Amino acid sequence: MPGQATRAPRAVTFERDYPGTADEPRHVRTDLAKVADDCPFADELVLLASELATNAILHTRSGLPGWTFTVRATVYPGDYAWVEVVDQGGAWVMDEHDDEHGRGLGIVAAVAGAGNWGIDGDEAARVVWFRLGWAQL
Repeated sequence: MPGQATRAPRAVTFERDYPGTADEPRHVRTDLAKVADDCPFADELVLLASELATNAILHTRSGLPGWTFTVRATVYPGDYAWVEVVDQGGAWVMDEHDDEHGRGLGIVAAVAGAGNWGIDGDEAARVVWFRLGWAQL
């Protein structure tokens, strides 16, 4: 209707803590597939979040018995999605990569692109994030 303001679509938000066990990236994938259902980059979002969840479990204190990591996602329909994985810190021990391991952050960098991902924090706690835009992929 002329003269009537249109509203931007509401953001879809998600936040959940996961135990730092090896089976949890599967649950992250299932949860974020629901959140990203209408996104043109849903598969990429789920893949990158799974990689970051796996890194939190393998390379931080989040993978110790009884510890957790947190996944946060916000989808702005028609614009972009922002995903964060918050770990429990610790020395981020990176294993020597081979043909099957050590490529998670490389995948994030390649898919999200320069300036659309990063790592904030230190040994106390760390947030690894990425942004995917509707027009980006």
